Amino acid sequence: MRIVPGRSNGRWLSPAVPTIATCVLAALWGFSAFGGWSDEAFCGEASAHDADCGDAVLRYVWLSVPAAFVGLGIGVMSWLLPGVRRRPGLLARNLSIAVCFWVLAETIMFVGGFLAKH
Repeated sequence: MRIVPGRSNGRWLSPAVPTIATCVLAALWGFSAFGGWSDEAFCGEASAHDADCGDAVLRYVWLSVPAAFVGLGIGVMSWLLPGVRRRPGLLARNLSIAVCFWVLAETIMFVGGFLAKH
């Protein structure tokens, strides 16, 4: 563990961890939302595809967009703003919040797809 000034408990999380998590979740969300992964997973493929289910899944994809954009904005701005980037505690907190928004976006799509399927 590395001691970071301003942290009373002495724990330190590398900003690489939430940044990589954000990138992986963003890619997963992108492929699920716009690559058709969620539609195929919940509504079937080719001749077995249920069009009504596909329309419902698409509605949930669009419901997940605001959470994804907030996660993207927090993650990008945390790295772009020098005042945040130079404060390790604040940077780690913001990047962790961004990960939470990506998880929320994924959850909305998953629960929505599950509801559309049934």
